Amino acid sequence: MDKIKAKKRLGQNFLIDDSISNAIVREAGVKGRDVLEIGPGTGALTFKLADVANKLVAVEIDRSLYERLNDRLKNRNNVCLINGDILKVNLWEYFDDVFTVVANLPYYITTPIIMRLMEFRSKIDRIVVMVQKEVGQRIVAVPGNKDYGVLTIAVQYYAIPEIVLDVPKESFKPQPKVDSVVVRMDIRKSPAVDVDEKKFFRIVKAAFSSRRKTLLNALHGGDILKDKAMLKSIIEECGVDPEVRGENLSIEDFARLSRKLAPIMF
Repeated sequence: MDKIKAKKRLGQNFLIDDSISNAIVREAGVKGRDVLEIGPGTGALTFKLADVANKLVAVEIDRSLYERLNDRLKNRNNVCLINGDILKVNLWEYFDDVFTVVANLPYYITTPIIMRLMEFRSKIDRIVVMVQKEVGQRIVAVPGNKDYGVLTIAVQYYAIPEIVLDVPKESFKPQPKVDSVVVRMDIRKSPAVDVDEKKFFRIVKAAFSSRRKTLLNALHGGDILKDKAMLKSIIEECGVDPEVRGENLSIEDFARLSRKLAPIMF
């Protein structure tokens, strides 16, 4: 470990607390299952996962870490180590059955990776990730909370998230400036609401485009509907106050708006 220098451009912070590694593997519940590990790094989780998983596919973007880990894993027949970018790897090629995702995600690229994984949700049963505490709080937030936003709804639309572990910054080397949390996301069998997905998320993104704007002004400014009076009327028909802000609306509120607006949106 002392010989490995973390690369700042890749957001590398290596987990060094064995008790945290054990807890993550326990929360993932992967005994006898197929597993995807993102960013195995020095192997803090990799060997523990390989010990219990049916099959482990680990994707590491850092070539030097990949080569070092590949040498240590050469006698592990149930492990497939890939040197690549998780945002570009076609996971359909590596899994025939449902799999679980386990990852210690770099802070700077957490959201793109989570959204990428949701594209493969039909094959994923659970995602267990370590993320910056602030991001974890955004993922599990509820309406009316300052952390509630687009990421919250995007995750909760597809999954049921829960913070299962607090991880102090001292658990890493090099030590980051902030604490982390482990979030478990159980993938829903079907999305939380029945909507036109593309238009639903257009409305959600417009509603949060400016947190200081009222819902009416945010949706009107986001080109959801040009006729402001009609837009106001539709919002009221959905049982929502046009003067509230997007952060006060539940997923169900956004779903009602989406169903009313979708046929007439441009």
